[in-house]
Amino acid sequence: MILTRHYKTRTNQEGRILGWGDSPPGDDWRSDIDYIDARLRAQGIRFDVAFSSDLERSRRTTMIHAENLGIEVVENAPELNEVHYGDLQKKEKSSVAELYPQHKLNPDLVYPRGESFRQMQQRSVAYVSSVAAARPGQTILVVSHAGVIRGIVSHFLGLEYAENLKRRIPFRYIGDFLFDGEKCLGYDELGIPSGFVCDRVIEIPLNTGAAP
Repeated sequence: MILTRHYKTRTNQEGRILGWGDSPPGDDWRSDIDYIDARLRAQGIRFDVAFSSDLERSRRTTMIHAENLGIEVVENAPELNEVHYGDLQKKEKSSVAELYPQHKLNPDLVYPRGESFRQMQQRSVAYVSSVAAARPGQTILVVSHAGVIRGIVSHFLGLEYAENLKRRIPFRYIGDFLFDGEKCLGYDELGIPSGFVCDRVIEIPLNTGAAP
């Protein structure tokens, strides 16, 4: 599974929370997609199917990847949506910690009229696990969101979730997961390194376990 992030939006550039909302593309948004596609072509990776969250920024990014990389099957899944921030949508990120001191410290904090990071992690991990088990021998592309990526990496690499809620996920992040059924056997990054690597939480390539 190759896991990437959607294009940069205007709301991302403004430093505001987007969550389940949507926003027009930001400045130079297409260059990030082109970078990822060039890296994947250079690796000689051919995909059987692509999966996107149900949010516009992810769906649009996935369709561009599909066109550039020749992926014929694209499926949208709300399970891959970013965390639902509820009433915090469109608020400035710098002010959220004042309102909710446990923001991005406690994964079980449920946002008003939204959900918690833990709930988001559980639904996205369950979906990825089911896809991995259902498609043995295939290579899949998943386009999702920074919060989802942090949750998936933390889960499959056996990392403490609360300690990794703030790791940086660049728009040119490319996570490479090797699965055997629902078990993740290895992890690497093919694009701009994430905070997991830059902060030395992990070293890549990473072997997480031998095949049974």
